[in-house]
Amino acid sequence: MEDGCLEQLEGLPPRIPVYRGKVRDIVDLGDRLLITTTDRISAFDRVLATIPHKGEILNRISCSWFAQVSDIVPIHIMEELSPRTVVVRKTQVLPLEVVVRGYLTGSAYRAYQEGKPVSGIHLPKGMKKNEPFPRPLITPSTKESVGVHDEPISEAEILRRKILSPSLWEQVKDKALAVFQRGTEIARRRGLILVDTKYEFGLSEDGTLYLVDELHTPDSSRYWYLSSYEEAFAKGEDPRQLDKEYFRAWLLSKGFQGNGPAPEIPIEVRRAVSERYIEAFEAIEGIPFHPLAGNPEAETQIVLSYLERFR
Repeated sequence: MEDGCLEQLEGLPPRIPVYRGKVRDIVDLGDRLLITTTDRISAFDRVLATIPHKGEILNRISCSWFAQVSDIVPIHIMEELSPRTVVVRKTQVLPLEVVVRGYLTGSAYRAYQEGKPVSGIHLPKGMKKNEPFPRPLITPSTKESVGVHDEPISEAEILRRKILSPSLWEQVKDKALAVFQRGTEIARRRGLILVDTKYEFGLSEDGTLYLVDELHTPDSSRYWYLSSYEEAFAKGEDPRQLDKEYFRAWLLSKGFQGNGPAPEIPIEVRRAVSERYIEAFEAIEGIPFHPLAGNPEAETQIVLSYLERFR
């Protein structure tokens, strides 16, 4: 478990499936899942390196945010076993990523420049890059298989194709907007703007809607520093944001875009990426980062101790 993963986990009770994703390792326990967020980092659909503390940082941010919105919507987290491992309720995950946008930026701005609607939404003329919307927009996208890019989809298409029922879609929209509003308020108190983010939802066997996956992490969300926004917008510049592009930019500088052999990732690059995750943690959570995760052997024992009850 050098990267905090479960790949080498020994002593696992028989017949319990373990799945290794790009970033997470998952143990299927029937009505629940044990999820470990590892230090692996992927880019261009390739796992390329491990980043010190990354798994702990992402898991702790998610857990913190889930706790702060649990009065709005049921959350899938049942138990936090360690700083990088949680037990969650198994749900039937809805086949949509629910992207909520507060500002005209990113792929939405690129579509706007080309005169295209954003997930079927026609925006008013004359908007500027990074301008806030009067009200946040929900711009869903499909969830495709690995290696296939997710595609924007309109509300009308969701209903026409019966991906979700009208009543379930209304429930998803209401919960997504309420969680985004809570996130916006908390982020602003910490000197940040929650620009846009993605949410995922799942249904339990009794039809209850749960908020699942990760929440308001730097991997799933765009944040700007509040103090930089007004001046940057007036100048037509991008506000200062939590940097999550350093690693991709470094790879591109080496001529790597996902094809062929990947460059060796020097330790100084891994440390630089780690420093950016730590900066993100401290900005989003409003507290200094002090590692809490134990060594790999301690993590293994925590997981095995929990799994003993499933023998």
